[in-house]
Amino acid sequence: MRISEKKLSQLPAGVSRPAYDRSKVVGSIVHLGIGAFHRAHQAMFTDAVLSSGDLAWGIIGAGVISADMKNALMPQDGLYALAEMGADSEKVKVIGSIIDVLGGPEDADKLLAKMSDLSTRIVSITVTEKGYYLDLATGKLQLQAPAIAADLVSPATPKTVLGLIVQALKNRKAAGILPFTVLSCDNLSNNGKLAKAAVLAFAREVDADLAAWIEANVCFPCTMVDRITPATTDADRAHITEVIGMDDAWPVVTEQFVQWVIEDQFTMGRPDWTIAGAVFSDEIECWENMKLRCLNGSHSTVVKPLPRRCNFR
Repeated sequence: MRISEKKLSQLPAGVSRPAYDRSKVVGSIVHLGIGAFHRAHQAMFTDAVLSSGDLAWGIIGAGVISADMKNALMPQDGLYALAEMGADSEKVKVIGSIIDVLGGPEDADKLLAKMSDLSTRIVSITVTEKGYYLDLATGKLQLQAPAIAADLVSPATPKTVLGLIVQALKNRKAAGILPFTVLSCDNLSNNGKLAKAAVLAFAREVDADLAAWIEANVCFPCTMVDRITPATTDADRAHITEVIGMDDAWPVVTEQFVQWVIEDQFTMGRPDWTIAGAVFSDEIECWENMKLRCLNGSHSTVVKPLPRRCNFR
């Protein structure tokens, strides 16, 4: 038996599940790069917002390259189990904030249309630094990258994250629609600034006037994210099946600690993610320094030293 909307009532008493009416949730966030980290982090924070009664912030997830996540989650109505593991405890909850998942070439037009529509207020991304196509040494867009070059030849049918964002913003500008906020959630310093630099560099190659409009009107808040979330294993799937009493094609196992700090710069409003413990701050660099010096520093301190015989050259 596979987890689904109709089977939520059959979950064990100790497993949390959405108590809100998911049929009334508005899909106003498009997330590009739906994977384990997003589902352990931003989707969890957003689930708490929906649980508070604010149903304006459902997530449309998108696998830009692959349809694997769509094929796993949509047969179970976008639901999945999130297991938060501690040293001596475990909390399992079912997350309901993802109301649709797109993926693969067959959904490219649908994804672009959704991003171009007024209903989309935030486009968030977790695509790792490779998805920005920036040369980190020079800060310049990698124009010769095959995917970027292909999108610049056919900007109206984009395949990359940058191409999708720029074309959707172009469509909204032409229609007189407010631009969405581009919210980077990648574990990169100054991630909002990197996203802005990449989007503007791509836009300048397409349309200088469009680039100027994006620079003047689109918000790219920086964020600091933290939660250790390994890839899901078959052992994880088996364990979740035992805990919830039904199958889940792609559950997520993560640590109990979680942190999200966000610059409060949004074009069309945003959810109150503080409900789940997020912090809005205009001092992101201070938070990043604290993470590097306190959290990462302590991790490095307690790591077991390598044997002396190890010699890396």
